[in-house]
Amino acid sequence: MKVALLLALTVFGAAACSPKAGGGGSANLKDDMDLGSAAAKVSVVEYASVGCPICAKWQKEVFPAFKAKYIDTGKVHYVFREMLVGQGPEIAVAASGFLVARCAGPGKYFAVTDAIFKDQEQAFQAPRETLLDVAKSVGMTEDQFNKCINDEKAIQGLNDRVEHHSRDDHVNSTPTFVINGKGMEPGYHSLDEIDAAIKAAGG
Repeated sequence: MKVALLLALTVFGAAACSPKAGGGGSANLKDDMDLGSAAAKVSVVEYASVGCPICAKWQKEVFPAFKAKYIDTGKVHYVFREMLVGQGPEIAVAASGFLVARCAGPGKYFAVTDAIFKDQEQAFQAPRETLLDVAKSVGMTEDQFNKCINDEKAIQGLNDRVEHHSRDDHVNSTPTFVINGKGMEPGYHSLDEIDAAIKAAGG
């Protein structure tokens, strides 16, 4: 899906514009969220959005086997980079969802994003209720949730990350995978396709 930059965010609304097209980058960034050994021979960077249906499909169908085969065995350092895609509810759910994941803390970040991917369709229909339930599942109160999704500094931080990934890494679609610095064609990829790309990268 095409990426949009977050220009202004209310609790569940955003304005968007289109960035430049491009390919992807893999240099480690201080705000990256990651899994696995940083010393692994292969790095797999995924640019994705919790509001992207194709990303949700990949997370449900491919990621568990990918994680077991590569991340849990120390063969791959997996890096997740936040993007905002689509329009209306897709951007609103993604923006608020990423804010909640960051507020939950590094140890619970992926628990939040996994839950949003799992309940994505429900989140599109009832965004506040669904994301509040996710927040509570990782120990946040409703007051903490409200403060989190309305934190102007955090919103600006998310906007800066998305803008950097679009402008400097030249990513304009999600999901986009970059393996040891080489970008794959944006979109859904089977485990076999990921296997081949990792093998080509020396993994």
